[in-house]
Amino acid sequence: MKDIVLSINGLTKRYGSITAVSQLDLEIERGSVFGILGPNGSGKTTTLGVLLDVTRPDSGSFSWFGGLPEKTQRKRIGAILEVPLFYPYLSGKQNLALVAKIKDLPGDDVEEALQTVGLYDRMHSKFRTYSLGMKQRLALASTLIGKPEVLILDEPTNGLDPRGIAEIRNIILNVAAQGVTIILASHILDEVQKTCSHVAVLEKGKKLFSGPVAQVLNEAHWVELAAENMAGLQLALQEAEFIENLQEEGDRYVIKLKSDLSQADLNRYFFGKGIVLSHLAIRKKSLEKYFLELLDKS
Repeated sequence: MKDIVLSINGLTKRYGSITAVSQLDLEIERGSVFGILGPNGSGKTTTLGVLLDVTRPDSGSFSWFGGLPEKTQRKRIGAILEVPLFYPYLSGKQNLALVAKIKDLPGDDVEEALQTVGLYDRMHSKFRTYSLGMKQRLALASTLIGKPEVLILDEPTNGLDPRGIAEIRNIILNVAAQGVTIILASHILDEVQKTCSHVAVLEKGKKLFSGPVAQVLNEAHWVELAAENMAGLQLALQEAEFIENLQEEGDRYVIKLKSDLSQADLNRYFFGKGIVLSHLAIRKKSLEKYFLELLDKS
């Protein structure tokens, strides 16, 4: 039986004539790293704002932890919707102590949170001396105060260089490994692919896809083929009923399969036609390619 942390049903939010979120349905299981992926203006931040009671939906509903929304649930959720405002003249530790006070939490896990994000050695340094990457990590640490069961992160790597992005990614994966459910909104496909176990793709407020990232990456319907007898291979390809699309790329053919066939199945078919393949490679689909295909269809 699925352990559903968040259930969204028919969620809709409009701003005048603009529908920011349209009839959104989602289920997020405990322990997953769930990416909400979409270009700017796709409804990602609006969706997170509704889930955190920052804004009210026009219709639809959502439930946390199997119950109706209530104030006590917020203590089980850590979130960054915008970059938190920290005091520049206070240290990282002092700023987090203030966060704990605002959240009405004991704050006895401030140093642990700083350790988790790699700022323990700089916890007494003033915030104004932090680099952009360190500021982002302190923001992430602020979500960990009180040991929440769920983290909601809106574009957590925004503006960072490759090293900073990798640092945030590793922190997210380490926190997720402790059983924390993470909901991550991003427009960076590569980071979603490297970080998330599940993904929902939004475009103009509408859901185009929702499911495991592995399901997308394992859709291997494109295959590269070559043989010494290329003319014979071309004829065999033209006769094959399992091919949806056939393209010639340099010294090989690239085919799109109508259904999932193994390499052994393909070898068997061509050998039966008297063709010995010299090259057979299945092209793995990237999340970027799948994302762009979805946007084209929409």
